Amino acid sequence: MAETETNNEELASQGAVMPWMDHLKELRKRVIVVAIVFFVFTIVCFIVYPQILDFLKAPYCRASPKNCNLYIRSPLDGLSLRIRVAGYGALFCTLPVILFEAWQFVVPGLKERERKYALPFVLAATALFLAGMVLAYFTFEHALKFLVTIGGSGVDPLFDPTSYLKLIMTMMLGFGVTFEFPVILVALQLVNVVTPAKLLAYWRAAVIAVVTIAAVFTPSGDPFSMLVLALPLIAFYFIAIGIGKLLKK
Repeated sequence: MAETETNNEELASQGAVMPWMDHLKELRKRVIVVAIVFFVFTIVCFIVYPQILDFLKAPYCRASPKNCNLYIRSPLDGLSLRIRVAGYGALFCTLPVILFEAWQFVVPGLKERERKYALPFVLAATALFLAGMVLAYFTFEHALKFLVTIGGSGVDPLFDPTSYLKLIMTMMLGFGVTFEFPVILVALQLVNVVTPAKLLAYWRAAVIAVVTIAAVFTPSGDPFSMLVLALPLIAFYFIAIGIGKLLKK
């Protein structure tokens, strides 16, 4: 395996093109590794399901401390819930492996200058994605309070696990994806699609666009979550401009 990676890198440094079938074999090898790791983590998460469920329910219990039970309506719902939670947990745990294998797959085809920036971009993208998910997790409590109270005093929550998990995971995924915003902006500046000066000139339009994006990627629809997502994105916009200026020097 190490010998294959060394040969691939030597080919890339010499400007050679890897045959199409070798690309497919390399991709298959990376996919198999990810699939095995995902399967192992799925089993582990299936075993530690109670702890994962408690972790995902914690925002609900903070928002509704008197009653934060989730109610199933079918005998099979308990099993499907455990499988779904195990899948969510396995995907989260496998994410570093997915990014590493993707990195190993594309490295042989990168030029020397591109390799210099590629690893920092992968690390930054990973860190920002996780930061977005963490922010969504701690914001979800306020989103639930808003969604429950806006129905009025005569409405009591009675959540089923599927809809609850779908909402919290969608929100965490949405925040994680939108936190990739500065990485994309810096990349666009490096390939000269946009310039720092042009981005700075259109900052007002960018702020409006960011607020709109925050509204779209906030599935709960509550103002607090939208604001919590929009403010970091606005800050990221100006930070990305500053990073773009430094890298262009």
